[in-house]
Amino acid sequence: MVIVREATISDVDIVHELIMAIAKYHGQEQYVITSKMELINAGFAENPSFGVLIAEIDGKVAGYCSYTWNYSIWAGSVFMNIDDVFVWEKYRGQSVGEKLMLKAKDVCSAKGASRIRWEVEQDNLKAIKFYKRLGADFDIKGFFRWDIAS
Repeated sequence: MVIVREATISDVDIVHELIMAIAKYHGQEQYVITSKMELINAGFAENPSFGVLIAEIDGKVAGYCSYTWNYSIWAGSVFMNIDDVFVWEKYRGQSVGEKLMLKAKDVCSAKGASRIRWEVEQDNLKAIKFYKRLGADFDIKGFFRWDIAS
């Protein structure tokens, strides 16, 4: 059975491992610059900058979903922005991703948020089909990123 829970500070090692795993899966490990200490400071302090949901099967970590909160001026309300959804390969096909998304929806509702947003590669047809099955709408919109050197 899949159990999904909020991550705690004691999960920092596994959260970092999962971040690295999804980066490796996408061939983007070189872009991960966060550290375990940064995760502790940003995610588990008094006013956390992000949240993490961890899925477990029989006490073993099967996957995760990370998110932040944003505000939509047009909607006039808070919305959840999902950063990552990742399931270890051996747990895929066991409803782990679905349980993570449904828990994210519950967290969003509990906060009174109006929407959940996330990105997916346009050629990731399997993921698009999965999200549509959950009832999500797929918008084709371009995203820009402007890295500002410090």
